[in-house]
Amino acid sequence: MSIDTATGAEAPSEISSARVKLIFSHIAPKYERFNAISSFGTYKAWLHKMAKMAAINSDARVLDVAGGTGDVTFEIARTKKPAHIMCTDLVPEMLEVARKHFADGRADGVPVDFMVADAQALPFEDEQFDAVTVAYGIRNMPDRPLALREMLRVLKPGGSLTCLEFSTPKNAIWRSLYGFYLRHLIPFWGGLIAGEREGFVYLGDSIRAFPDQQSLAKMMEDAGFKDVAWVNCTGGIAAVHTAYKPL
Repeated sequence: MSIDTATGAEAPSEISSARVKLIFSHIAPKYERFNAISSFGTYKAWLHKMAKMAAINSDARVLDVAGGTGDVTFEIARTKKPAHIMCTDLVPEMLEVARKHFADGRADGVPVDFMVADAQALPFEDEQFDAVTVAYGIRNMPDRPLALREMLRVLKPGGSLTCLEFSTPKNAIWRSLYGFYLRHLIPFWGGLIAGEREGFVYLGDSIRAFPDQQSLAKMMEDAGFKDVAWVNCTGGIAAVHTAYKPL
């Protein structure tokens, strides 16, 4: 089922896909600065935890889905030193930033290629990759079950999926404070840093509408993954999910 990613209500996929392209094409040059300031630097720690948890070795071919400006790609490159990473994203402007970082040496010698691709229709043959990574991406996909099935399809048997995504704090007080931050401060930072307040209103809305940890795990299991688990970050503001393709 396709949804409006801002609300979770059923809607044609074109609505959300067009919105994501419009927002992220505009904010691409300032996206990393926004992440650093709005998260008070914690997003770097989340990325490092994600990379450490990823089942990736030096022989692995990795697909980074919704790779954006390359944060996950370059963290995986530095931490795991895989054989190759394919960094994909729906928005060409985001990948242009990633290419510049690659030219500056951020991949630390690991070969990386870049491709514009829709995660809901990945342009790869079956069983091509040893690992798939995705950060803050599934939330922006209108047909999430389809995207997860596509990730499963391109994985080799036994291959791993590692997903970092905003989530739901268990503590009621922390959850309430986080909700206030999403409604009011995320748009404020977006307007101040990126000049794109409305785009960051969407960001807050999409986070609040996104499934919690258990629901995302169930979605992965329904898509065919096994051994699904997660670890919370910063009290559940974000979570790293891991899952595997059956042998």
